[in-house]
Amino acid sequence: MEKEHIKNRQATEQLLLEAVNRLVEQDGFEGLGINAVAAQAGVSKMLIYRYFGSLNGLIAAYIRQYDFWINVRPELPGRERLGDSIKELFRQQIAALRNNYTLRRLCRWELSTDNEPVEELRKSRESKGLWLIDTVGKLSGQPQKEIAAIATLISASISYLALLEENCLVYNGIRLDEEAGWKQLEAGIDLLVDLWTAAPKNIQNNE
Repeated sequence: MEKEHIKNRQATEQLLLEAVNRLVEQDGFEGLGINAVAAQAGVSKMLIYRYFGSLNGLIAAYIRQYDFWINVRPELPGRERLGDSIKELFRQQIAALRNNYTLRRLCRWELSTDNEPVEELRKSRESKGLWLIDTVGKLSGQPQKEIAAIATLISASISYLALLEENCLVYNGIRLDEEAGWKQLEAGIDLLVDLWTAAPKNIQNNE
């Protein structure tokens, strides 16, 4: 009976997450509300409170399910192919954001929101980021402070430009609404990664 209860809960949670996706795609973030989500999912709105605590908790759960960095499970190779693996991670981040309209809208919401579910979401993302930095540091031998700075600059730029795309089609002459523009950005990221992986270990890690 307990297993059946867990299975039913998981199915209901997924129905609610899918309802969020449909509503945002149809009506934008403005159409998202407790009653609308419950009606779209075909369940009682009380289940939103029971399973997610609030609408904010449900939205945070959607972001958590599709957030690239929280869910990434990279198999990083040795030093000789590390650069290629890092480039691929950033390409996957671009794809995760650009291919999910709802995720982009909800990430914009997250930027202007501060509540407990969002705080937990950010902690999860931070934990995974620190793990990746530590892992890359051990594989590359490069200082963690250097890795953290470079990874932050690249990943934050990707997020900003992906979230900006719908309202700003061109940035520094690069077309954000065209594949060619993103290929240009990917080439720039590749160059930065190549320069970093080829650089001497001349910054001391004081940690």
